[in-house]
Amino acid sequence: MSVIHRHRVSPWTAIPMDEAYSIIEEETDALDSEKTPVWRVKIGDVLAEDVNSAYNVPEVRTSIKDGYAVLASDSPGKRKVIGFSTAGSPCNSTLNPGECVRVSTGAFVPDSATAVVMVELTKLLEHDGSEELVIEVNGTAKDGQDIRLPGSDTSKGELLLEKGSTIRSAELGILLASGLQLVNVCKKPKVAVMSTGNEVCEAIRPRLPIGHIRDTNRPQLLALCEQSGADVIDMGIVEDDEESLVQAISTALSISSVLISSGGVSMGEKDLLKSVLSEKFGFKIHFGRVFMKPGLPTTFATGEFLGQKKLVFALPGNPASSWVCAQLFAVPSIRKLRGEHRIWHTRMSAKLSDTVKLDSRPEFRRGFIERKEGEILPIVTTTGNQISSRLVSLRGAQLLLELPGKSEMSEIPAGSIVQALVIDRL
Repeated sequence: MSVIHRHRVSPWTAIPMDEAYSIIEEETDALDSEKTPVWRVKIGDVLAEDVNSAYNVPEVRTSIKDGYAVLASDSPGKRKVIGFSTAGSPCNSTLNPGECVRVSTGAFVPDSATAVVMVELTKLLEHDGSEELVIEVNGTAKDGQDIRLPGSDTSKGELLLEKGSTIRSAELGILLASGLQLVNVCKKPKVAVMSTGNEVCEAIRPRLPIGHIRDTNRPQLLALCEQSGADVIDMGIVEDDEESLVQAISTALSISSVLISSGGVSMGEKDLLKSVLSEKFGFKIHFGRVFMKPGLPTTFATGEFLGQKKLVFALPGNPASSWVCAQLFAVPSIRKLRGEHRIWHTRMSAKLSDTVKLDSRPEFRRGFIERKEGEILPIVTTTGNQISSRLVSLRGAQLLLELPGKSEMSEIPAGSIVQALVIDRL
């Protein structure tokens, strides 16, 4: 289309953030799962089924303390040591009055014993040079004292991990303790990432032609998607012409579930992403603008390609905009594709360190947390100038402040409580 016929006003209504969130959640479906031996499950994998304990833990009565298995009915005084029970070497000797079995923490407690007395409450009276023969128990033991009952940690059939749980170090231990041999694990989504623009060059080039820029969007989006649990595919830089875009998008969709692009979605004469997606691929554009800052021209589309549903996030070209929009929209979608049950960023309250002027649109300002003595809430400081082209505004960002659009209030004073999305470790 000739530039003289381009739109002077966007044909796309800027939809509210909540509507954009709802559309993405509705259009994203978890991928298939596969049976995996539990010893091959890795940190970051997501469970596609509930995990229930296959056994009681412990399976038998075990000792909570290092000490002696005794009869609680015996009075304080001497006990003959008739055996020992250590982890891996159980002893099930029958106790008679006045007898005991030495036990270690976690070891099997003989069936006839009714209590365990910890070693600190005993005194050695006789030995043969290597083994204890007679001890003295100080005080009276109670029935069940320091005995861990079968199933007291987890009982057979108990829910240990929910479907959608992400495996971390603790979850890995719980999974291995379940007694299961196989578990359903969600497949990772394949996410293709490309940058568009005739002016965009590889970042490693030492010198650039006049009017060109280094491609920082693609590397940081690839890193973000990989960090979010996707298998990433680098599609490189694509020129701003219809033929190049059709070829690159076709290749990307043939090898991935999700395509994330940056650039080509605004009002310029070379902004062709929307028209290519709708006219050449028949994809449905669910939204072509979102009422937010940064990232007004953010676009989300879905469609069938080679018989499978594909998702496309066409993000703005400015580096801060593309990264913020990927955090808000692409990352939750990747989490849902992975089968996670918690897909949206955690919200928290924080206190502003400085006064912030409001924009006409709701704004997502980058910020980081500071701890100050005497403050109950964490203090949040923004990362300086928030212009969407300023890449360093992402540096050290732990939060995205959810600031309302300007209405009767034009600024939020320092010390005010604001809501923020957690996007990195605090």
